[in-house]
Amino acid sequence: MSIALEADRLTKTYGAVRALDDFSLAIPAGGVFGVLGPNGAGKSTLFRIALGLVRPTSGAVRLSGAPAGDINALRKVGAMIETPRYPAYLTGRDTLKMLALESGLKDPNINGWLERVGIAHAADRSTSGYSVGMKQRLGLAAAFFSKPELVILDEPTSGMDPAGIQEIRALIVDLAQREGVTVILASHQLDEVRRVCDRVAILSKGKVVAEGAVADLTAGEARLRITAASPIAQVLAVLGAKGVADGADAALADIRRDEAPALIRALVEAGVEITEARWRDADLEGVYLKTLETTANAQGGAA
Repeated sequence: MSIALEADRLTKTYGAVRALDDFSLAIPAGGVFGVLGPNGAGKSTLFRIALGLVRPTSGAVRLSGAPAGDINALRKVGAMIETPRYPAYLTGRDTLKMLALESGLKDPNINGWLERVGIAHAADRSTSGYSVGMKQRLGLAAAFFSKPELVILDEPTSGMDPAGIQEIRALIVDLAQREGVTVILASHQLDEVRRVCDRVAILSKGKVVAEGAVADLTAGEARLRITAASPIAQVLAVLGAKGVADGADAALADIRRDEAPALIRALVEAGVEITEARWRDADLEGVYLKTLETTANAQGGAA
């Protein structure tokens, strides 16, 4: 399996602050990989080091096997780190022309990319009049139009409305699935990550605290949701320590799937009138919050 980005015992300090702390992560080539974590977890620092914009205090990052900042490797990389900024006197079209000229790109299909990210109608307007969402779209065009093998995106849908988020989500999936581009993205939009990412890593205080396929991370978190016409207290009495209320007429049972038939029988025998019983898979947000809470508690205990 080829590796798109590999961090090996990476540490970056800013004075007394450790933005990355003995950080190691290998991101495979192909598909969409999500990097999650609260503000200050180290996501942007990782990206900046990978692109050669910041030097690590110790450790190393490699892009497709090449050292961070290697010019030949960077020619195959597109990136948008945080909110992009452009010369106010340039139009959207001229901005891409300037970037193409600086990069030595030939025939970058500027018109096609302006159309693809949804700002062709504003191509000849000054970027000073662009909204935050429009600037994000222009940044995405700049990241993609060089036909890179790897794209790194930091909060790619920041400032966009729900329709815009859906459009960009579809674009990212299309690039990964149809054109073979590896996409690494950081986002606070966990629903967006769940919908587009194959694998994710969760960061906390400069360390990786969880990593794997989205399906694997959420697989063990499914719970049986039982809706009943009987009082919820009656349902919880049968469930005991394995149940919690989920509204006025439902409870969540923390059980294995093979335990469900026996539990249903026990509820019926206890006189509970069940109107519905179905499995509810955990969402990525629940796994994310639980992981951060568990990590924080462990770090607090260690302190």
